[in-house]
Amino acid sequence: MKWPSLHKRCLPGVIPLLAFASMADQPAYRHGISLLHELKYPADFEHFEYANPDAPKGGELRLAATNPIRNFAGVPGTGVPGAQGLGRTVDRLMIRSADELSGLYGQLADGIALAADRRSLFVRLNDKARWHDGVPVTTTDVRFSYDELLKRAFGKVYLQSWIEALEIVNARELVIHHRRVFTNSNLVALTWFPIRPAHYYAGKDSSAPTLVPPVGSGPYRVADFDADFVRYERVEDYWGRDIPVNRGRYNFDVIRYDVYRDATVAREAIRKGLFDIYFETDIRHWVSSYDIPALATGSLIMETRSVQKFIGLATGIVLNLDRPRLRDVRVREALTLALDFEWQNRVFQYGSQTRATSYFANSPFAATGPPTPAELAVLAPYRERLPERVFTQAFRLPVSDATGLNRTALERARNLFAEAGWSLKDGRLVNAAGQVFELELTTQNPTQRRVLLPYIEALKTLGIDARLRLLDNVAWVNNLRKRDFDAYVRGHDFLNPPLGELESYFGSGTADLELGGNMAGLRNPIVDALIDHAERMVGSLEEAMTACRALDRVLLWGFYHIPLNIPDEERFVRWDKFARPKGEAVAKYEYLVGSSVRILDSWWIDPDKAGATSAPYSETKVR
Repeated sequence: MKWPSLHKRCLPGVIPLLAFASMADQPAYRHGISLLHELKYPADFEHFEYANPDAPKGGELRLAATNPIRNFAGVPGTGVPGAQGLGRTVDRLMIRSADELSGLYGQLADGIALAADRRSLFVRLNDKARWHDGVPVTTTDVRFSYDELLKRAFGKVYLQSWIEALEIVNARELVIHHRRVFTNSNLVALTWFPIRPAHYYAGKDSSAPTLVPPVGSGPYRVADFDADFVRYERVEDYWGRDIPVNRGRYNFDVIRYDVYRDATVAREAIRKGLFDIYFETDIRHWVSSYDIPALATGSLIMETRSVQKFIGLATGIVLNLDRPRLRDVRVREALTLALDFEWQNRVFQYGSQTRATSYFANSPFAATGPPTPAELAVLAPYRERLPERVFTQAFRLPVSDATGLNRTALERARNLFAEAGWSLKDGRLVNAAGQVFELELTTQNPTQRRVLLPYIEALKTLGIDARLRLLDNVAWVNNLRKRDFDAYVRGHDFLNPPLGELESYFGSGTADLELGGNMAGLRNPIVDALIDHAERMVGSLEEAMTACRALDRVLLWGFYHIPLNIPDEERFVRWDKFARPKGEAVAKYEYLVGSSVRILDSWWIDPDKAGATSAPYSETKVR
């Protein structure tokens, strides 16, 4: 079914009130949407597999926060961090399921439809949706929230960059028009889009941080707080308690965050049972800080989860192609070979990290082994302009014995430098003009020094004048804006699936954007063509994977980044007071916390376990 493209009839800045009666056909609303595969859950599904619809409600969950409680605005860009856990007080138009690659389902929306040309998304709100004060949630709230978000950098980047117009049809229905065509990442952006109450903010400054909790629409509301804690209580008459995406979730009567501004204090608090779950990001403490009697008795549990929400390079060193000496692929390959990942992983990370050997590592979008016939077919038009090894070899990085200097890799690196016109003279690497090869590695993260300093020593062995520059936040932003760096340590992971972010990370059109994703300044027409091919593979997951694998090979053999580790697994310590759904293992695309679909929200208090632990717990009853 094809609907008229309404955005062509709109004057800029004018948002008309439309009626579907004037259209040839009504939108064929569905309960969810996916651009890559069939939805896992049918229209009559009752609950997600990773939720238990019979889970009892009750009890208290206590967590740790790092920032003082100073802002309940619930929107990015106010300049003051929002209170931890505030996302549970507001609903979104859609949420992403935790057990599908790209399945999105309505929360505030009960109907979603995409036009045949993929330029218009029709959204219908659930007529039962209510704010906590009983006022219905309407498209007026969506319009208000959208307009307010566009005043902020977040809205400009994540919404205005692709939304051409948002049109109101009636109190329940609206249309979002795309500047080009909808991609998976655009739909995911709508799951981050907080809907705020227009009636509440009438006469108020909606852009300012506030210590007055606004009216919400979600399963929890703020019950009490000060600078050092915030306490949320479950909304008994929550409008969405029994809609399929929520059934069996939000089971705790109370969720409390206590502020611990120092990680050492927080670790001591979790060991004493002052809160329930602690997420450990420092591998040194993971291996050495929790050997207490409660761990031996099983009252305290250390656990890990493998999550595929983000893929690729958790960290990598981006090489600035605007620097003439870094434009030679042989130079970039030599710099890559010089990094001994296995040694620093053994010495500093207890062997816990896995090196990324793909821009889409830890996913089926990653190139592995030699190219398949399907990948070769995608690459064939560019055979005369690509290195032969793209078509014949599997991409591999050197693997050292982790004992120290990797002489084999350094010898290969020295040969590559020689091929590129650089030679050793008096212990220094110079070109024909006598210029010394210099490389400044920059980061604003002090912890990265552990990785960079040994790498710098290896580069000095090659005769490179290498040095480290640690930037503060202001200098960091200025350097990136001016592209004034040689090599920079950055995160380079992708939301899985990666299709919607390829252009921003690798496209020629984004190479000159200030603070954009294409920090290497990559301008390659073959890469542009492969990105376009991948983005057109909507509707066929297998073809999309093949397209990304072909692109991956071209990027890898271009050595534009020095890859470090893949996204790490979740590591957390918890007291044994919880029960969990039997189907939780399928929820591999979301984290335990930190997203709109928190797996933790499907847990509940097990009264028998809670009573058996030695930790202090709330006396709130489970029913």
